Amino acid sequence: MSSDTKQILFDRRRFLGAAVMTLAGAAGSADTQSIELSPPVEGEMPSVSSATGWLNSQPLTVEGLRGKVVLIDFWTYSCINWRRTLPFVRAWSEKYKDHGLVTIGVHTPEFGFEKNIENVRWAVKNMDVDYPVAMDSNYGVWRAFKNEYWPALYFVDTKGRIRRLRP
Repeated sequence: MSSDTKQILFDRRRFLGAAVMTLAGAAGSADTQSIELSPPVEGEMPSVSSATGWLNSQPLTVEGLRGKVVLIDFWTYSCINWRRTLPFVRAWSEKYKDHGLVTIGVHTPEFGFEKNIENVRWAVKNMDVDYPVAMDSNYGVWRAFKNEYWPALYFVDTKGRIRRLRP
């Protein structure tokens, strides 16, 4: 890996780490003082109750997530662009879960074969996705978030406000 690539990865990790800590309410800490970060509020986190099923978790609710920073990751297992983001999302989930971050994958299929829960179970196991996954085969969660593409990441702050980081 080139030194330029290592620096880009370091900067990306530092930025997203600061984003998580800022949203969690640690904006005054030494780790985040050097980065100005105030993602715009894009509304309240909508319900995820329209999920058609859950993997790796019992159904989660907005009320149950209040007080935590939540990372919502819209994905579908055959999307190459999502596959490229998975190592980062997995790393953030692992690194920050003890600091209150809850990562939720929302699997919204692009193709008919991706609606098959056994195919998604296989992908979750094969790709080491160990955080909760909401099955969104009917696009209910997708529409509630007014999402338009895969992959898409939404941070939700401790007050339940969507703080979407745009690329």
